[in-house]
Amino acid sequence: MRLRVLGGCGAWPEAGQACSGYLVEHDGFRLLVDLGYATVPRLLEHITADQVDAVFISHGHPDHCADLNPLLRARALRDDPPAPLPVYALPGALDAVLALDRPGMLDAAYVLHEITVGSRLDIGPFRAQTRLLPHWVPNAGVRLAAGDQVLAYTGDTGPSPDVVELARDADLLLAEATYVDEVPEDSRRYLSSARQVGRQAADAGVRHLLLTHLWPGTDPAAARAAAGDRYDGEVGVATAGLVRDLP
Repeated sequence: MRLRVLGGCGAWPEAGQACSGYLVEHDGFRLLVDLGYATVPRLLEHITADQVDAVFISHGHPDHCADLNPLLRARALRDDPPAPLPVYALPGALDAVLALDRPGMLDAAYVLHEITVGSRLDIGPFRAQTRLLPHWVPNAGVRLAAGDQVLAYTGDTGPSPDVVELARDADLLLAEATYVDEVPEDSRRYLSSARQVGRQAADAGVRHLLLTHLWPGTDPAAARAAAGDRYDGEVGVATAGLVRDLP
């Protein structure tokens, strides 16, 4: 399994970067996990729009799904459009982004599969399991397994024992860490810090930890250090262009 980071900024993209978006590949199948602001130009540096096989969106905030619109446009507005793209998301999560164009314009470009949290589903070669994690809007963390490899991704979430269960013994935990140490009081139920994520990674026994969704301007070294306070494994930070092959 290979993970390619298209972007890892929280809220809005810093100069030269993009928001949350990840290309996960296994046995030639290409799954996009989230498509935040500015991710499609990054994607098109590596593959064409018609080479995407499926999309999974964790939740409906635009820094996680806004670029679904240009991806669908790139597939629909051509002389030889590909087959409809399977898109997996929670009910209602994509209503806003799918309504950006005139009614019906992109209907033939996708097939929407509304997922039930806690369900297991097959997406190409990936066995996917979802958990509802606390955020301002419904957010589905996802555990992707292919062969003997497991990637867990939180989307955006506040502290929850479900994060540990989602990531239990995963080869890689890709975890939202908007803040370094302290999460502002009004966000503590809905977002996480690198220090909290490090504790959760240790409790889950994950092999590697990759921090993502850092607030723009955050020092990556400070985030890595905070996560490493409790977690003894390798800690990285998701930035556009990073590629990780799961062991």
